[in-house]
Order: sequence, then C-alpha cells, then structure tokens
Amino acid sequence: MAFESLSERFQKIIKKVKGQTRLTESNMDEMLKEVRIALLEADVNFKVVKEFTESIKQKAIGEEVYLKLNPSQMVVKIVHDELTSLLGSDSSELIYQKNKPTVIMLVGLQGTGKTTSAGKLALLMKKKLNKKVLLAAGDVYRPAAIDQLKQIGSQIDVDVFSLGCDVSPVEIAEKAREKAFNEHYDVLILDTAGRLAIDEPLMKELNDITNDITPDETLLLVDAMSGQDAINVANAFNADLKISGIIMSKLDGDARGGSALSIKYLTGIPIKFAGVGEKLTDLDVFHPDRMADRILGMGDVMTLVEKVQEEIDEKEARKDAAKMMSGEFTLDDMVAQMKKVQKLGSLGGLMKLIPGMPSLTEEQKLVAEKEMKNLEVIVNSMTPEERRHPEILKNSRKVRIAKGSGKTNADINRVIKKYEQSKEMMKRMKQYQKSGKVPPGMGGMLPPGMGGMM
Repeated sequence: MAFESLSERFQKIIKKVKGQTRLTESNMDEMLKEVRIALLEADVNFKVVKEFTESIKQKAIGEEVYLKLNPSQMVVKIVHDELTSLLGSDSSELIYQKNKPTVIMLVGLQGTGKTTSAGKLALLMKKKLNKKVLLAAGDVYRPAAIDQLKQIGSQIDVDVFSLGCDVSPVEIAEKAREKAFNEHYDVLILDTAGRLAIDEPLMKELNDITNDITPDETLLLVDAMSGQDAINVANAFNADLKISGIIMSKLDGDARGGSALSIKYLTGIPIKFAGVGEKLTDLDVFHPDRMADRILGMGDVMTLVEKVQEEIDEKEARKDAAKMMSGEFTLDDMVAQMKKVQKLGSLGGLMKLIPGMPSLTEEQKLVAEKEMKNLEVIVNSMTPEERRHPEILKNSRKVRIAKGSGKTNADINRVIKKYEQSKEMMKRMKQYQKSGKVPPGMGGMLPPGMGGMM
C-alpha cells in the first residue's frame, strides 16, 4: 500500500515525540529533520517538503507548543492538519447537476487504466450514490478499448454508448450527451483516447470535445507508480484543459506516495478518487483527512463503517449479533462471518482502518489468508450435525474430516480451537455489553491466523 513505509516512519517519529518529557526547540528541530528525511525518501517534491516542515515549525511557535503541559499532542495535531492541507483540505467532492445529466470527461495517457477506471467510477456512482449512469466509448483509435468498455458495462449493468471506430470522438461525445439528456441519465462518463505521450493532436481533440459538450468535470487519471512524472503530466494537461480533479490509480501498490502528497500543492488540482485495487469495486472517494489519519497510524474508522454499511445488510447483522450473543454460534456461523469480513477487503487493508491495530507483514497476510481458506475447506468436509455440534468431534471423526479435506488432524484441532475462542469471546462480549467496555483479548475475534497479533 502506498504510504506504508512513510506511515511507519511517521509513527516512530510521533512515538519518539510523545516520549519527550518536555519539548524544546532543539528536539523539535530533530523531529522536523526526521520528518524531512521521511518525506524525501517517500519521493515527495523537495519544495513541498521544505514548505511543509517550515509551516509545522512556525505553527508550533505560534501555538506556543513548548509551553503546553502536553506538547506532543499539539505537535501531532499540527502535523495532521498540515498533512490534510497538503493532500487537499478543501472539499473535492463532485457536484452533480440537479435537472440534467452531469457530464464527466475522463482523460489521461495511454496505458494508465483509463477505460477500467471509467467502469470503476460508473459502478461507484451507481452503487453508492444510486445514480443512473451512461458510459460513452470515445477512444476510436483502439477497438479493444471500445470492446473492453462494453464488457465492463455488461459486468456492472451500466449502459454503454458507442458509434464504433469510424466516427469522430467529438460526434460520439455529442450524441452520447444527447442520449443522456433524452433518456434521463444522471451521469454521463466519456472515456477518451490517450497517447503514450502528450502531443498536439491529442490536446486539440480533447479541446474540441470540451468546446462541444462543456463537461461539468474533467478528471485526469494518473498512476501513483509514476512518481513525480504524475505532476508533470497533470501540469501539461491542465495547461490546455481545465482539469477539475484527479483519479490516482494504484494507491494500493508499492508506490511511495510522493506524487499524492505533492500533486495538489504543486498543481492546485485536488485528488477526487483513489484506485485501491484491480477489481471494479476498488475505487474510493479520496478524503484528505482520512488519508492523513492513516499515514499517522490513527486508522480510518469512517471508511471502515462505510464499507460495512455497503457490504453487510443491517437487519441481517443485527440478527447474527443477537444469535451469537445468545450462545447459538455454530461452525457454519463462523464461516459465514468470515466470508462477510472478506467482502470488506483484504485483511491488511482492514487492519489499517482500525486505530491502534498493528500492520501486517506480507508473511502474516499470507498465513492469515491460508488459514481462512483451510477453515472453510475443513468445515465444508464436516456433516451438518458436526458443524452444529463440534463437541462430538472425536478422533475417528477428525481422521475422516482430515482425509476428506486433504488436511491434518492438527489443522482440524486449530479450527476447533479457534471456534472455541470465538464462542468464549461471545460470552464475554455479552457480559461486557451493559458496561460498554471492550473485553480484553479481542484477538480471539480476529480471523484465523491473526489472533496472536493483538
């Protein structure tokens, strides 16, 4: 995940600051030096780093942080506010038209995943915002791009407008807008052609489309993996087109995050969406304050809550909770709960959203995912009675289940132990329910392979 190494460095710096009995100008300078190095290693633009650290120092002096009883908390707040400002503290949400379709033109270089991002954006608007979306295939130079957009539209049940490869992109945009108006679509997303590099014909074509249909939003797709080149691309596009926002893809990859921290400051263009995976569901609205929380190790509870609300039915969740609290918790229930957690995203990604949770190494993620798969295979090899009453699982039954699932008796015992831990935790949760306190040992409620990480 982008920002991972930066986040680790920031958390160490903050921990060190909190360990100081008092804050002086000397140890403040030392902290800022470490912040500077961390940002530069994350490929943040040098000018941005300089302004960022100077602003923190000036605000610390202005707030008289040195005289505070608990100066470290004030420093953390200042750093958080500055990070949020750097990422784009102004509201960057799309503004939708009320009585006509909102027209969005998606632009970018070839090979950045523009067509897939058009589908991701359409799905996000349909699923989260209940919008009626029309996709338009405007890349007439690549028949494969038109076919790809049609396939994506079919997958997400969104209409795709196309006139093939023998019509000008301007005419396609005009006809698509006409269809969107006449058939009362809420949003029109136009996928445009890209080039391997910015050239005059590309910009002329995009300007012609802009002059013809006057899009409400012109969103530029940039790749987080391209580092500081993303800033050059943004400036080049913005010089000819009025770019209203950025979709930054591959923020789930190994990018150091420097472009995301630099681009708003250096171009004035806000990041509006973040691509966080290859699935069509892997596009999030970009919230600067939440990203600042994550970088500083504060989690992102709001995003976690939204994921839960999107993927898990509230009535069903309440029913499951009541069932578990009553002690009626079977192995089938355990597998069902595990699958619901998996729907929310990767384990590593979920852990980052929970404040105070440790980050997982790649090895730990693999172990956890393997054990979750093993659990499902093992439980599916049991009879319905065994899944309802695991206490009847004596050695002869375990041998049969091990053979049927291709696992070992030790694997079966680990599943049973995890089940017993979860059931015990349910009892303790019931006891703590009235007090409102969280019982110790919540690790027992984590998916298999993660219980020992708390």
